[in-house]
Amino acid sequence: MSQDTAAYRGVTETGTERVHPLLNRLAAEAFGTFLLVLGIVGTALYNIFNNNMILTVALAGGLALFAAISTVGHVSGGHFNPAVSFGAAVAGRFSWADVLPYMAAQLVGAMAAGAILLATIPTSLVAGLQKDDTFGVFAATANGFGINSPMYTSTQGQVQFDLVPALLVEIVMSAVFVGVILAISRRSTAPSAAVIGGTLAALLIVSWPVSNGAMNPARSTASAILAMDWSFADGVNSWGVSGQLWLFWVAPLIGAALAALFVRAFGGEDEPELVGTDVEADEVEETALDESAVETTTETNEATPEAGSSDTDTADTAATTEAKGDKA
Repeated sequence: MSQDTAAYRGVTETGTERVHPLLNRLAAEAFGTFLLVLGIVGTALYNIFNNNMILTVALAGGLALFAAISTVGHVSGGHFNPAVSFGAAVAGRFSWADVLPYMAAQLVGAMAAGAILLATIPTSLVAGLQKDDTFGVFAATANGFGINSPMYTSTQGQVQFDLVPALLVEIVMSAVFVGVILAISRRSTAPSAAVIGGTLAALLIVSWPVSNGAMNPARSTASAILAMDWSFADGVNSWGVSGQLWLFWVAPLIGAALAALFVRAFGGEDEPELVGTDVEADEVEETALDESAVETTTETNEATPEAGSSDTDTADTAATTEAKGDKA
């Protein structure tokens, strides 16, 4: 859910770099997250009776992410995931001042997509699944572990992923995902979008049976809150935490931090500049103006000797002529 975090450095007609205003970037993040959650959660919601749901969800998620990055990734950097924004900041690729605004925009986009999907659930589907209401149907899209792990349901209670295995899987999946994003974020837009979308699809196939494939706290929050069930608030566990949503914030952020630290340690010395604040737009323009002034001064200095040399040649010629006149 990100390409080069320096991608919001647009290029004007005069060749000067600029940074898109924060409000524009937040709108892009909200839209991109909306599209991503619409693809993943919508496919999971309406493919309940599909035996190959994992493949369809993975394909929808990968294509939705590819579309989101290709459409508005150049505006905001294409994070669409709080873990990606956090990891980019830890890696030194993103301004810490913009992390919380980005997360807020991503949550807004995810909640909007979830609310629309919830409103479209037909009553016949509620009756067919023998649920009390639409919230009960929507709960099938929530991320969970233990008895709420998809593996528990598919094996009729014979197999389940408890807290520790689910935590480890989510940390590893998130670390791989954010690591791939940070590793290829300096390359061209189209290949990066395709690789990131494909990576998400592959990781969803692996993690879906464990926890319904999270790796994105915004997506997890939308499903948990709108399900109004065990995922958001279901008693208090032994750690004093209510529900299961907390794991799908903690694990992706830990995974993102690990990936970022690895990239900082082994990613080489060519670190991109911090970008993402409106102040930096002015700094970039000032730098461009300074460079332009230097180039203009250099050109003037180069041209001056030529003019001087022409005047000297003329003076020498005149002096020679006068000398000949005197001799005559």
